[in-house]
Amino acid sequence: MERDSLGELEVPEDAYYGVQTQRALCNFPVSGHRERPDFIRAYILVKKAAALTNMELKVLDRDRGKAIVAAANEILEDMTGRYSGQFPVDIFQAGAGTSSNMNINEVLANRALELLGRSRGDYGFLSPNDHVNMAQSTNDTFPTASCIAVIFAADRLLGVLSSLSDAFREKACEFSRIPKSGRTHLMDAVPVTLGDEFGAYAAALSRASRRIRERRDNLLELPLGGTATGTGANTAPGYRESVILKLSELCQLPLRKADNSFEALQSRSQLSAFSGALKEIAIELIRIANDLRLLNAGPTTGISEIGLPPVQPGSSMMPGKYNPVMAECLDMIGFQIIGNDTTVTLAAQAGQLELNVMTPVITSNILESVDLLANYLPIFQKHCVEGIEAHEDRCRAYLELNPILATFLAPKIGYLKAAEIANEAMDKKLSIKEIAIIKGIFSKEEAEKLLKIETLLKKT
Repeated sequence: MERDSLGELEVPEDAYYGVQTQRALCNFPVSGHRERPDFIRAYILVKKAAALTNMELKVLDRDRGKAIVAAANEILEDMTGRYSGQFPVDIFQAGAGTSSNMNINEVLANRALELLGRSRGDYGFLSPNDHVNMAQSTNDTFPTASCIAVIFAADRLLGVLSSLSDAFREKACEFSRIPKSGRTHLMDAVPVTLGDEFGAYAAALSRASRRIRERRDNLLELPLGGTATGTGANTAPGYRESVILKLSELCQLPLRKADNSFEALQSRSQLSAFSGALKEIAIELIRIANDLRLLNAGPTTGISEIGLPPVQPGSSMMPGKYNPVMAECLDMIGFQIIGNDTTVTLAAQAGQLELNVMTPVITSNILESVDLLANYLPIFQKHCVEGIEAHEDRCRAYLELNPILATFLAPKIGYLKAAEIANEAMDKKLSIKEIAIIKGIFSKEEAEKLLKIETLLKKT
């Protein structure tokens, strides 16, 4: 039995969490989804930094402070083992994340009590609120942990995106000498190379990655030390600067205090902006995945200019059918990320007066989006991108019959005359070169020189 301000409640005997966590489990059995490891790790680092700072400022005695720090170190080292079940609070919970904050406080307090030779729940000696949560509020610690967790996750994602961009760039080099019809409005257009298309995919991913990095760096500014409303109530002089410095050292990040602590509690614009960058990369990935599906379509009745690796049978009924399943999966992930960003956008605008209490759903959706990408993109790179093959004969065959090659005659004979040749080529299913020669507009030598594919592909 444990007691809080509402009275007594039973807590499982083997739990390190306590009564306030137990209340959250009773009140919010919503999704079954718990906070992600990145977030728990970040929050424990915040608690460790706070304990070190409070000891340094001599407002927390060293025995209790050292026990809290030792408990934090233990949990950080064994989050997936002994302590994996100790953070069961649902991501949909009390506004602002009070339940998660108290979950962290109670686990640290109870383990610290054991290290001091005392029983779990002996909060009269070491309290989750008075000692572990000293000089803190959910209102400044939850968004601080959120920012750090997103930074941790972003750093993994940036490496994955760099690798995927490099894989597309390698394909661009491999396909650089394969000419093909360009397509605009899904209709034939002037020629490009297959390498041009893949190089553009690499460039798009690189650009989107830069936006993720820029918005990741904005999260280095933290509200920690503002406590409940931004005033820093119940903190010792020098706490804010010291705790940020210690947290920077623990996280190995150049963290800094918020320029305006009141704005830092009211606004979740920086997290919303990061989510927006994830949406941008999702949009690019959906577009690229759909291009790959189009270019692979066939093999006999579609474009079929490339071949995506067959990774599994595509039909329970049709033998020999192999679908672009890796690209289809990427599409679904992209759709989910766009939905997550919509949730983040609505939650970010829902802040009121001194606090945005919707930070838990903001954090959860962002971390889910990052995890989806970081988990899947390496697989997509290995099982799809790296195995893409070019159907060079198909590319050339389409290009040779492309009526839009008449574009290159227009400077010599004018737009309308070139359009007539294009129309006739389509009607007779002949090439532009053949029509130009048949009609006597150019000699064979002139037409071949003017419409030589390698010449047409030269870039200014």
